[in-house]
Amino acid sequence: MPEAPRGAWSSGVRLGVCGGGVTALAAVVAVGRIWSACDVGVNAAANSLTLLFLAPLAWLAAAVPWVVLYGTLGRRHRGLALAAGLVFSVWFAWFLVTWLGVADGYPQGRCPGNVPAWWPDFVPA
Repeated sequence: MPEAPRGAWSSGVRLGVCGGGVTALAAVVAVGRIWSACDVGVNAAANSLTLLFLAPLAWLAAAVPWVVLYGTLGRRHRGLALAAGLVFSVWFAWFLVTWLGVADGYPQGRCPGNVPAWWPDFVPA
């Protein structure tokens, strides 16, 4: 059976799987570290189970825009499609970390302003 020609959509799927996976992994690890540093949640096992459930959802949500961007824009402007995908990935990881990781409803004893001490000042939370 002959192999299908490589197109922008098939490349977009590969980039979506890889780029979305890296984005989801980075966001889930950062959220876990923030929760651990700020003593958020019940215990480490409950937090890990929550993050384990959220990781595939974050992966899917980060992969779909890569596929769409590279499938549509990548036909003519591959560099622009990659740059737009990277910008989206950085924004999406920041959004997940600040939305899920920095919880407003928890006491601020260990983390003033619900932001851990290691969080960079130039990145808004």
